[in-house]
Amino acid sequence: MKRFRLLLSLCLTVSLLLTIPVRALALEPLRDQDIAIAAPSAILMEKVTGQVLYEKNADQRMLPASVTKVMTMLLIIEDLDAGRLSAEDVVTASARAASFGGSCVYLEEGERMSVHEMLKCIAVASANDCAVAMAEHLAGTEQLFVERMNARAGELGLTNTHFTNCTGLFEDSDHYSSARDIALMSRELLSHERIKEYSTIWMDSIRNGSFGLTNTNKLVYWYEGCTGLKTGFTSGAMYCLSASAERDGTEYIAVIMHGDSIDSRNADATALLNYGFSRFALCPLLPEEELPSLPVELGAEDRVPLCVEGETAALVPKGSVKPDYRLDLPARVSAPVEEGQRLGTLTVRLGDETLAELPLTAAKTVQRVGLFPLFTRLLGSLLGL
Repeated sequence: MKRFRLLLSLCLTVSLLLTIPVRALALEPLRDQDIAIAAPSAILMEKVTGQVLYEKNADQRMLPASVTKVMTMLLIIEDLDAGRLSAEDVVTASARAASFGGSCVYLEEGERMSVHEMLKCIAVASANDCAVAMAEHLAGTEQLFVERMNARAGELGLTNTHFTNCTGLFEDSDHYSSARDIALMSRELLSHERIKEYSTIWMDSIRNGSFGLTNTNKLVYWYEGCTGLKTGFTSGAMYCLSASAERDGTEYIAVIMHGDSIDSRNADATALLNYGFSRFALCPLLPEEELPSLPVELGAEDRVPLCVEGETAALVPKGSVKPDYRLDLPARVSAPVEEGQRLGTLTVRLGDETLAELPLTAAKTVQRVGLFPLFTRLLGSLLGL
């Protein structure tokens, strides 16, 4: 009973994998008339849950300009985190990479630079030449790297995205994305904390301090908690931005497409981020204390630990009343018990409304005890051992 009361006191609420949708919380998504977003396409998404709080033509295919590099950076970061690439690896610029203009750091053919510095140049200065050099380093050619980009987009379920290059520099009708897809790929990129070592840099330098870098995303300098992420501009795409910011453990992604100016896109992103931070907060779904374990009849082990399946947090309105919880578990289970086997349910309620039903599952496998160990156990019990 003591463990039950402890569990009930934990701050848990609804997750995306629940039998009842997150929208049951009535998060009151913004409507067009509630806020003045000048850009023709935009979205506001919370990072952990993926909850969308505002959207405007979010699935419209548009030129993404250098916001394309969100996917370029994602593939680089994934290779780094998987150990397929090291930040100290040296990349040699090809003649083709060195030929790129637009935003660049003026690589020379044959110039050698570490992956760390290449990624810094891409994240901070939106360097096209470094993006191409990294693409060639990872895949042999930019086109083969683009194939990886499109394959990853498919894995992420990005139905309105197709890449023909790794920079976004060229206005190709076959190169497009949408605000929602950019938010989703940004969310995936931000799941790798390493990227923030680069995307939050305001000013830095390369070539032993002889070449300065200043972040193209001005929000990094003046918006509290800004964590990135990527700007873009061409005459066709106009001013694009994937802006992310984190405060008090809650992180939002605001994507702006085809803004009229830098100031306009920044104002739109700021308005969306401000709305998120002012109205909602994350509530952790994982217990602060260890979940109770269940007795196992005829098990090789006496008890099986429990865990909660699903997301680790849910987005709730600020000032929400405290939810009530009901733990539904059997008194004991019989062996064998398989890891992941559902053993009970945690029902989360807000007043008279059921918000969620969280599955409680076995955290490990417990085999059925053999005859000899069972005999030994019974004998020990009889002898008081």
